[in-house]
Amino acid sequence: MCGIVGCASSNGPASGMLVEALKRLEYRGYDSAGVAILDPDSADPIHTVREVGKIRNLEAKLAGVEIRGRTGIGHTRWATHGRPSQENAHPHRDPTGAVVVVHNGIIENYLEIRRRLADQGAEFSSETDSEVIAHLIARNYDGDLAAAVRTSVRELAGAYAIAAIHKSEPDLVVGARQDSPLVVGIGDTSNYLASDVPALLPWTNQVLYLEDGQVVAVRPESVAVTDQDGNPVPGEVVEINWSPEQAEKGGFPHFMLKEIHEQPTTVSDALLGRLAVDDSEVVLDGLGLDADGLRNISRIALVACGTSWHAAQVGKFYLEQFARIDVTVEYASEFIYRDPVLDGNTLCIGISQSGETADTRAAMRRAKDEFDCHVLTICNVAGSSMAREADGVVLTHAGPEIGVASTKAFTGQLVCLLLFAVRLGQVRGTIPAETTRELCRGLRGLPQELEKVLRTSDAVKAVAEEYYESRDFLYIGRGVNYPIALEGALKLKEISYIHAEGYPAGEMKHGPIALIDDGMPILAIATQGRTYGTIAGNVEEARARGGKIIALVTPGDDRVAAAADQVLVVPRVHEALTPIVNIVPLQLLAYWTAVSRGTDVDQPRNLAKTVTVQ
Repeated sequence: MCGIVGCASSNGPASGMLVEALKRLEYRGYDSAGVAILDPDSADPIHTVREVGKIRNLEAKLAGVEIRGRTGIGHTRWATHGRPSQENAHPHRDPTGAVVVVHNGIIENYLEIRRRLADQGAEFSSETDSEVIAHLIARNYDGDLAAAVRTSVRELAGAYAIAAIHKSEPDLVVGARQDSPLVVGIGDTSNYLASDVPALLPWTNQVLYLEDGQVVAVRPESVAVTDQDGNPVPGEVVEINWSPEQAEKGGFPHFMLKEIHEQPTTVSDALLGRLAVDDSEVVLDGLGLDADGLRNISRIALVACGTSWHAAQVGKFYLEQFARIDVTVEYASEFIYRDPVLDGNTLCIGISQSGETADTRAAMRRAKDEFDCHVLTICNVAGSSMAREADGVVLTHAGPEIGVASTKAFTGQLVCLLLFAVRLGQVRGTIPAETTRELCRGLRGLPQELEKVLRTSDAVKAVAEEYYESRDFLYIGRGVNYPIALEGALKLKEISYIHAEGYPAGEMKHGPIALIDDGMPILAIATQGRTYGTIAGNVEEARARGGKIIALVTPGDDRVAAAADQVLVVPRVHEALTPIVNIVPLQLLAYWTAVSRGTDVDQPRNLAKTVTVQ
């Protein structure tokens, strides 16, 4: 959450770059925005502009001001300490105005620091934890901003990514990180800082990922990384193969719709190099375990949050069916406070789109440090914190996902979980060779099947227009598609603000059936598979009580379709692949419902794309 940008440039004013870069971080969620620009020729060398609300409000305020400085920092804030207001918006200054900082994360000991500084005469102008950082840096400054930052961060407990400027060093931005992402962009005559790669793509595709405890001094002509003691640290510059256009809407009205339509490509990219030519095996590099190591695993703990938790629930079905291994699925936010029973033969898999999700990262660390588990991550960002800290990594290769409500990253996670389950099953000897071939062939053909589903968008839109004024929704599924009911309901809640619940269909008679009346839409995932007969019975029960049935079925269905008010048809695929096919119309239903209701599809209220606080 929150977004940080910074630049030290030899070319032109920084204000345009900062605002444009902040726009590319809007997907992270925010309630205010601001910039601070060093202009040494001005009476006030640091010009700070902050506004509550959207970045367009900040742009409007900047439009009437000429700021020529070429070095600056910017921020989009998602409130954690203090309400959304101009006073609490970033950047924050020390009382003298010499130091300005932006900060992402939470300083856990800020009250202790604030009280100590107040006892020494400091006056604060905001309710935030971040302001104490500016005070500390100013007090520790002795002509060297990077040294002052290194000294100051030693006093901080918690998570932070920081960018700071000082009025006496007009060509310098200093960054530091601990448990919160910060990326350095390397240009020809300018260098940059940002919370995430998409902010930098219009200016450079050469990036350096800061590690925890590192501090970077960014000037137009140089980048110097040190540890907190000031020792130089070598950094590896990575070339990003995302084009700026990949982070744009590509002609779609919303990023979410664009990303839904990118899912055939997502599946193709997730499979690249991972299937044998003859479909006889799955090849997964980077697991950090050889065949013997995989065979020694006695159980698996999947840890995740939100949509990734739903992916983990599908993964549990895959791993139990094909690898015949005990699997638990844990909410990462609860796992870190429980006393789980794990040991060195447990594989912990953390799943996250961004690779920065604070709770999931903390759960992985606990599994590794306290229980000596081997830790694997499935994520979308190669240079993310989770990818760097895990013993092994399976990248989804979904590319940048801008819409806050995850779509293509989810399908990428499902593909990678299935690939891992098959790979583990092969090593353990629990999956028949013919099943492997069926799954591999099915995966190869999956992009074409998803294209067919996407062509049903108009039919899904018609259903959305029928029910967009509903107050409540029920989603039901069974077996491997029960988690898809959960995910479909979550998507509707996230972007349309309709109350929606997902249930395993067999649980309807244990309470939720009491909710059904003639105004209740019920979406039933009733595609062909081992649970078809029972889900069909559940649909008929709901129909008998007046529920409005929206049925997801496969071609040739005559039982469920006859009981439904609306029918959406998806292609017939191997049962293990049905979650990947079935989620797409549910994503489209949420999208078109939100459009009909006029909500902010890409940036739903109160949500953030990358949750980097616990």
